[in-house]
Order: sequence, then C-alpha cells, then structure tokens
Amino acid sequence: MALTPVENQTPGFVALVTAAAGAFFGLFVGTAQGSGLLGIVIGAVLVGGLGFALAGMRDQERMLRWVLTAAFAVAGFVLGGLPAAIIGLLFGAFVGWFIFWLSTSRYRMHLAPYLTPGQVLWHYAFRVICGAVFVFLITPILVVMPLSFNAQDFFTFTPEMLRFDPEGYSLKHYRDFFTNDDWQQAMWNSIKIAPMATLLSVGFGTLAAIGLSQPHVPFRRAIMAILISPMIVPLIISAAGMYFFYSRIGLQGTYIGVVLAHAALGIPFVIITVTATLVGFDRSLTRAAANMGAGPVTTFFRVQMPLILPGVISGGLFAFITSFDEVVVVLFVGSAGQKTLPWQMFTGLREQISPTILAVATILVVVSIGLLTVVEMLRRRSERLRGMSPS
Repeated sequence: MALTPVENQTPGFVALVTAAAGAFFGLFVGTAQGSGLLGIVIGAVLVGGLGFALAGMRDQERMLRWVLTAAFAVAGFVLGGLPAAIIGLLFGAFVGWFIFWLSTSRYRMHLAPYLTPGQVLWHYAFRVICGAVFVFLITPILVVMPLSFNAQDFFTFTPEMLRFDPEGYSLKHYRDFFTNDDWQQAMWNSIKIAPMATLLSVGFGTLAAIGLSQPHVPFRRAIMAILISPMIVPLIISAAGMYFFYSRIGLQGTYIGVVLAHAALGIPFVIITVTATLVGFDRSLTRAAANMGAGPVTTFFRVQMPLILPGVISGGLFAFITSFDEVVVVLFVGSAGQKTLPWQMFTGLREQISPTILAVATILVVVSIGLLTVVEMLRRRSERLRGMSPS
C-alpha cells in the first residue's frame, strides 16, 4: 500500500541535492569538452539554481517541466545541433521531474515512514552507485553498435553520423559479413562447435551436480572445487595446459579437441546453476517414486528432470555463450580448420582493421541479450515452481 507523502521540502534542500546531480552530469559533459572541473561547476550552479528557484512553484509543475524540457532542447540545438538537442531534451525532462520529485517529497512515498534521513539517503545512493556501474559497463557496447552502421571504413563517428545524416549510415558492413567467405566459414565453425560443446557440458555437468548434491558422497567440496576450477583458473593457463595435453593424445588441432576443450569450460556453469536449482528440490518426491516401483532412470526423467529443467537449460545457455564467444583456448587447441567467429574477429583486429568486426560484435551482443533474457525467464519460472515467488 502506498504511503502518503510527507511535507514539502525546503528550497535549500532541493538546491543542494539537485546541485550534486548537476555536478555529476556536468562531469561527463565537461570531460567531453576538455574540462571536467568546469563542467562540474557549471552543472552544479545551473541545476542547483533551477532547483532553488522552482522548489516553491509546485502549483505550476506541469508547465514548468515542459518549459525546462524545451529550453534545454533549444540550448542543445544551438550549441551542438540535432544530437545535442536530443540530449538536451532528455536532460531537461529529467531535471524538471527530479526537482519536483524532491520538492514535493514524492521520493518518500514508497518508503517506510520510520526511516531516518540517513537511511533514505543510502537507499537512493546505493541505487545511484549501481546505476553508475551499469552505465560504466554498458557504455562501450552502446558505442560499438551505432558504429557498425558507419558508411565509411572508420572506427570513429564521422561528421555525417553526428549530424544524423542518412548518408553517414549504411548496412555494408553487415552485407560484408554475410557475403564474405572467411566470415561465413568462421560462423559455421562456431555453430558446429558450440552446440556439441553445450550438449557435453549439460550432460556431464547435470550428472555431476546431481551426484554432488547427495549427502553421502565423500569429499564433495574438494570435488566441486576441482570441477569448477576452469571458471577460476586464468584462461591462458587452462589453454596452455590443454594444448600440451591434447598434443600428446593427438587431439590438438582437431574438431573433437576444440569441442572437448569448450565443454570443459562450460561444465562449471552447468554445475553451479543445476546445484542452485537442487537446493530447493524436495527429495521426498524421488523416494515416493521409488516406493511406487520406478527405477532410478525413470525417476530422474519423470520426476527430477522436469523440476530442475530451468536450471539445466540456464546452465546450457551459459555454456553455449561461453563456447560461442571463446577465443583464447581455440587459438591454442584449434587449427585453421576450426577458426571460429571470435578467432576471425581477433585476426581481423590484428591483421586488418575491418569495421565488419563491429557488425559481428553487434550481432553477438544481440544474440547474448536474447539468451540472457531466456535465462532470466527460466530463473523466474524455476522460482515459481519451487514456491519462492508468486505466480
């Protein structure tokens, strides 16, 4: 149930908080223009002054928010053209919302009324910190994706792209990916290797997780540590070890060798996800099935597997992503006949700077986002099946 808002805040409080927000955004704008300190000062003064002036004009909130949005959009257009106008539009809308969100104390509407100011501050500061980390991690991806549509063979934004001129954008790098024999061969190699490695990872990882979940298994912790070590040990060490081992047994440079190497890297993800699913598994179900005459295999496929299936599929998706995106191990274990898509991207960066790499990276990002979305949906379904969340 939503709580009623507390009393309105003073202009001084609103000015102080909005000045901090303005300084934060001003740091990025000022750094882009060559002076981060100047951006902090201008941002703090500008947004803090707006907060102080508008905090007492709550009865005209709707109109003032529209005015702020339009003013920042016009200022951005004057200073930097259409791209800056769009940024100014978004920033003006945020500033207008933020000022009145603070001044009317709407930020406390959904919080417990007994929270102290310090607790409220930490509640929102924690979310700001998490958001800043998320932006820091996601920004490189957001930069790569527009560059993949560059009409020129450059790794930078051209003046035409910055002006949103249609002539500055093209799909030629995507066409090159789908018509170039080297890229297509690398893609088909990845498609042939990743599913087989995923099947092996799911099979062995699921069996290992079920076995290690039994309380009577000795040295469970030690065995678990060994099985998930490929996730912990630096990849270059694992790759070097696999190279020397596979070269001795004749698997180095073969398709089977690459599949086994990628399966070894994917097994830890399957073990962890399936083990997490088995934590909430009701073992009385398997005992009941045994009492009804079902054998171990029938019990596994008819009782246990349907309940742990979300964890198994989630682990399989992680194993698939690991195999599809891996480049270090395949450089050591594979040969020219097993050149995968990441290997081809690495070669392209080292030998020829081709913007086609940006198009491939964008495709891989989209595929990864789709797979992770499926993982999240399966996680929520698993929680519902185990009664950990409402349906």
